[in-house]
Amino acid sequence: GEWDKTLQLVSVMLQTKVEPTTITFNAAISACAKCLRWEEALCFFDVLTQSKLEADTITFNAAISACEKGGEWKQVVQLWNLMAQCKVDFNTVSFNAAI
Repeated sequence: GEWDKTLQLVSVMLQTKVEPTTITFNAAISACAKCLRWEEALCFFDVLTQSKLEADTITFNAAISACEKGGEWKQVVQLWNLMAQCKVDFNTVSFNAAI
């Protein structure tokens, strides 16, 4: 599926010391969301947040969407609260993903 190809690409980037960006992780999280792989999406989210990169609105929206599609409402609420704590801007997608 799309998510496992994404995982392979990110792994290759890390092995070859090519620095992934927030956009890289956003794409990976979005790919996981599309394939209903919320756990993998959260793994990418965690790797991003533990690095020197910052999660942005797109990052949070993709992770929230992945959890919403997986029926993981507790995770949705936690991400929503973290988004507010991090002072990341909410947008229409943020609200739609949480509904």
